[in-house]
Amino acid sequence: MLESSNHLANISQLLLAKFRHHLNRAFRSLAYCGLVALLTIASPEVGHSADGEASSQGTLSLPYGFYNENFGLAGAYVYARIGYPQPQSMVLVTGMAGTQGAGMLFGLGQNLRFPGRRSANLNRLFLDPVFSINYSEDIDAFVNGNPSFPDEDAGSNNSDKDNFVTGDGWDNFFRVNFKYLLPIGHGRNQIIPRYDVKHGMLVSGATGGASFNPLTSGRSFVELRPFYRSQEIDGNDISGDFATNGLDIGLFWDNRDFPPNPSTGQGLRLKASTDFGLLDSSGSWTVAQLEFDQYFSLGATDRFRQRVLAFDFWTADTLSDNSAPAYTGATLGGLWKLRGYPSQRFNDRAAIYYGAELRLIPKWNPFDSWPKIQKHVGVEWIQFVPFVEVGRVAPSWNVDELHSDMKWVAGGGIRVWAKGFLVRVDLAFSEEGAGIQMMVGHPFQF
Repeated sequence: MLESSNHLANISQLLLAKFRHHLNRAFRSLAYCGLVALLTIASPEVGHSADGEASSQGTLSLPYGFYNENFGLAGAYVYARIGYPQPQSMVLVTGMAGTQGAGMLFGLGQNLRFPGRRSANLNRLFLDPVFSINYSEDIDAFVNGNPSFPDEDAGSNNSDKDNFVTGDGWDNFFRVNFKYLLPIGHGRNQIIPRYDVKHGMLVSGATGGASFNPLTSGRSFVELRPFYRSQEIDGNDISGDFATNGLDIGLFWDNRDFPPNPSTGQGLRLKASTDFGLLDSSGSWTVAQLEFDQYFSLGATDRFRQRVLAFDFWTADTLSDNSAPAYTGATLGGLWKLRGYPSQRFNDRAAIYYGAELRLIPKWNPFDSWPKIQKHVGVEWIQFVPFVEVGRVAPSWNVDELHSDMKWVAGGGIRVWAKGFLVRVDLAFSEEGAGIQMMVGHPFQF
C-alpha cells in the first residue's frame, strides 16, 4: 500500500511538473510576443525613478509583433527615447503592417517644453503632440449605409450588431495638447514631479490623494488641444471623404497619488470639443464631456503587495444641432469603455458609462523564473484585474433613458509593470461576444 501511494504521488508530481512546464511555455510565448510588443507604445510619467535611483533617460529600439482584429498578424518596429529632447520628456515613432492589408505610422511626444523659455509661465506649459497615418482594408464602421437596415440608426443602443458598413481607406489624424500647470496644490512648488519607485511600487513623492481640495492637493491643468482628422472610406455601401478639425478645451484635476498606477485619490476632467466647420470640415458640432475616477487602497496581505478598488464615471452630451462623427464624441466600445464590444460599436448624441476594477498585485512574479526574458523586459510586477462595466448611448441626455436597457461587460485582465511602463491585456465578455483588448495604461486614465 505504501509503495502504491508513493507511486501515485510520483505520478502526480510528474503531471504537475509537466503542467507547470507547459503553462510556463504558454505564458512565456504570450509575454514575449504580446506584452513586449505593447511596451513600444507606452508613455511613462515624467520624473519618476526606479528602485530609488534617477532613471530619466533610456532608448528603446526593436522589432515586435502582435495580433488584433484590424491588423491581423502584424510586424512592426519602434524607436523611442525617454529623457529626450529634455529630461522630463519622451518621443516615440513606430511603424507597422499586417496580414489584413493594414498599415500605420504613429508618433508622439510627451511633456515637451518650449526651448529657451525665460518666463515663469512658460515653465508651466507642456506639449503632447500626436500624429497617425493609417490605411486599412475591410474595416467595419457602425454608421448608416447598410441596405439591410434601412430604418435603423447604426450604432444606436438597440441597433443590430450586424448593422455596419465595410470599406477600405485612410484614417489620418494630428493633435497637440497644450497643458498649463496651475500654481496650486502639488503643482505650486513642484513643476516636474519626482516619484520615488522601488520594485515598481511608489515609495514617496505622491502628487495627490492628500485631500479633496484642489488648492492643496493634486496637480491641476488647463488644456487646449487643436485637432484634425480625415477619413476616406471606399466600400460597397458607402464611399466618401470626411474631415473634422477644431479645438478641445478642458480642465483636469489629477489628484491621484501615482498617475501611472494609482492606489488612492481621484481624477476629474471637464472637456468641451468643438468643430467650427472651417477649412475642409464636413460640418460643425460641439460635445461636452465629464469624467471622474476614484481609487481606494485595500492594503497589502500575505499574498498581495497591493489591492486597489478603482471606479470610473463618464458622460457626454452633444450641445449642437449637428452630431459629432461616429468615431468621436458620445461613443462606447473598444479599448477604454465597454471593452467587450468593437471600437465605436455604440454612438449617438449622448452617452453614460460606469466601470469598476479590482486591481491585485501578487507577490509572485513568474518572470523571475525566466531570466532570459526578464533581462530584456524587466517586469517588476504583474497585476490581475477582474472588472465590470455598464453604459449606453441615447439620442438625448435623459437620466432615465440613459439608465435603462444598459449594455454590460464583464471580464478580467493581466497587466505588467516593466521598466516604468504599464501594459495590459483584457479579455471582456458582452451580449454580442468576447473581445481581447491590448493597450498601454489603465483604462481609467485620461
